[in-house]
Amino acid sequence: MGANKERNGNNAEELEKLQGGTSAASSGGLTGLLVLSVSAAVFGSFQFGFQTSVINAPQAVIESFYNATNVERTGSPMARNTLTILWSVTVSIFAIGGMFGGVMGGWWSDYFGRKKGMLLTNIVIVIAALLMGFSKLAKSYEMLIIGRVIVGFGCGLFSGLTPTYLVEVAPNNLRGAIGTVHQLGVTIGILLSQVFGIEEILGTENGWQFLVAIPIVPAILQLIMLPFCPESPRYLLISKDDETAATEALVRLRNTHDVKSDIEEMKNEQLAEASEAKMGFVAFIKSPTLRLPLIICIVMHLSQQLSGINNVFYYSTGLFESMGIALRTAKYISLCVGGIMVTMTIVSIPLMDKAGRRTLHLTGLAGMLTFSILFTVFFSTKQYVDWFKYISITCALIFVVFFAVGPGSIPWMLAQELFSQGPRPVAVSIGVVINWLANFVVGLSFPPLQAGLKTFSFVPFSVITLLCFIFLFIYLPETKNKTIEEISAGFKKRKGYTDSIDNIITEGNGTHSSTTLDTKPTTSRDVKKEDYTQL
Repeated sequence: MGANKERNGNNAEELEKLQGGTSAASSGGLTGLLVLSVSAAVFGSFQFGFQTSVINAPQAVIESFYNATNVERTGSPMARNTLTILWSVTVSIFAIGGMFGGVMGGWWSDYFGRKKGMLLTNIVIVIAALLMGFSKLAKSYEMLIIGRVIVGFGCGLFSGLTPTYLVEVAPNNLRGAIGTVHQLGVTIGILLSQVFGIEEILGTENGWQFLVAIPIVPAILQLIMLPFCPESPRYLLISKDDETAATEALVRLRNTHDVKSDIEEMKNEQLAEASEAKMGFVAFIKSPTLRLPLIICIVMHLSQQLSGINNVFYYSTGLFESMGIALRTAKYISLCVGGIMVTMTIVSIPLMDKAGRRTLHLTGLAGMLTFSILFTVFFSTKQYVDWFKYISITCALIFVVFFAVGPGSIPWMLAQELFSQGPRPVAVSIGVVINWLANFVVGLSFPPLQAGLKTFSFVPFSVITLLCFIFLFIYLPETKNKTIEEISAGFKKRKGYTDSIDNIITEGNGTHSSTTLDTKPTTSRDVKKEDYTQL
């Protein structure tokens, strides 16, 4: 660090020259290099989405491979219960790998950097794709399952690395829109996995092994494109203390020398971080200032994964088939799910910095809650009125529309906005782990839940969505058009109310009373009531 400071001191004139332009207007717009950097990074998001849904459509042919392999080994086919359990493991173990990737994500991102971290993650993806692609040739379903774990690990790394890089290279006025591109990459991955998974393309007995090996292609493309992109300027200045490199990266990204405001913003965050002790995991958890934003971050991820959306991604074909829809038709309806996700995510990109994160997320949750209830009502009564099954399908598709509006993308970017550079890697890792853990629970539990509750299998998810909506309606701040430092400072201003907030959290009180808002802060800092409520 000392060496970097000396280097920055020796290059003061160079920095002044780099930052000495006058074109302020251009510093916040899209440039060619920014588009290239976002495009290259989003291949990591694509991997996440592709793997989420890739084994949905070809389930029957892969299960046949499991059976045929077992017949060769033992002379008899698998018992139906054994096959069901093995398939649930194949689906959900992807999330186990994702959890480990999430745990490693913060360290990986800080040690290797955002750019190099993504480059190295592609090696993990290629190894996994080769294992899965050669599993049929080797007559080993264990290779497919191990490949799912490894590719999950890679996607867990990407689910922290990609949103972080996107938010850190984006100018403040485009942060929400560019942050949403992560979810766009996820949805494109989901759609293409469903398209390639139909019987006419690769969803066949002789094609599925090529389907699961497709991730090699985007991995190679990212390996080619990323070297032409700069490292995150925020990482270079705040984490590596290299102002010269950060300035050069910003000048390239913004296509202007007028980057003083960006550098000053990062320096302010660096000073704020330097004034605090280096925070480990335990200290982070115990910090009163960070407790509320951490809980908000966790609930945001739970509201995404425990809403029931992965039931649609993982089991949509079987779900629609259980409504009395022919298998072939059910697969094409599943394609509609992917198409809706891509379309609505594109629609949400310009809305993200206009309507705001809070508005879009709460609107999405409210819509999902409404249509999950309507889905259950019509699904459970379809035996009385045959055409109710079509209304049930419509409700499921509208449910996906509301998910794509906000809950699909916002939780991934929120940790980047609620926390400053110091605690951010830990916060991102915790959020990613919670997301993947919930993903695993849903993937493993839905088949037995569907068998037990039958047409009421969405009820538990509707209840969880309602609880998340209530909590976030009370506590979720709006981050639109605010710098990361302003958002972090807003939570620090609440420090005077720590005792009251702790009591609310521990006693389960769901509302703010006027007494709490008007209570004199216990610190020497004067906190205005409007500072609290505007968050």
